[in-house]
Amino acid sequence: MPPAAQPTTNDIKTMQFDLQHRSHEIHWPEGFNPETADLFSHNEAVIHASCERVWDNIIDATQWPQWYPNSKDVSIVGDSTVLTRDSVFHWTTFGLKLESRIHEFVPYTRIGWYGYAPGTPPSFYHTWYLTPAGNSCRVVMDEVGNGTDAAHLRATDESLMHRGHDLWLATLKWFSEEH
Repeated sequence: MPPAAQPTTNDIKTMQFDLQHRSHEIHWPEGFNPETADLFSHNEAVIHASCERVWDNIIDATQWPQWYPNSKDVSIVGDSTVLTRDSVFHWTTFGLKLESRIHEFVPYTRIGWYGYAPGTPPSFYHTWYLTPAGNSCRVVMDEVGNGTDAAHLRATDESLMHRGHDLWLATLKWFSEEH
């Protein structure tokens, strides 16, 4: 009898696969439900560093471009040099200039932000959920996209956000384990 078929790389990066494997520990704000979203991505990794170190790298957003090539021109509004509760920051990712506003901030555990084109209502919600795993940190990154832009991305390149988040996690892992 032949071995059972294994999922292909493309199967794993579909929204349907991500929905089946999403974290139910994420606190989604009203209007951002993975089950009804136009676009959804779930990614996770175990990073061999403390959650405190991983967290410090996540909130040090102006340094992302040094280790995550899909982020550029990151600036935090106000006096803080790192993301904090209620921070607003501007950045470019996936070639899009965005404004993001922190919605959830639980040090060393949870951070979530709305993403939107400046001057428009939020259309994306991005979240990180960190849990200790022995001497390591399990990092879950989920994101919901709503509206025509998210629907267009799903129709034209459904796995783009998933692939970008795979890269973000891989580079976060490398940076957190090496620095």
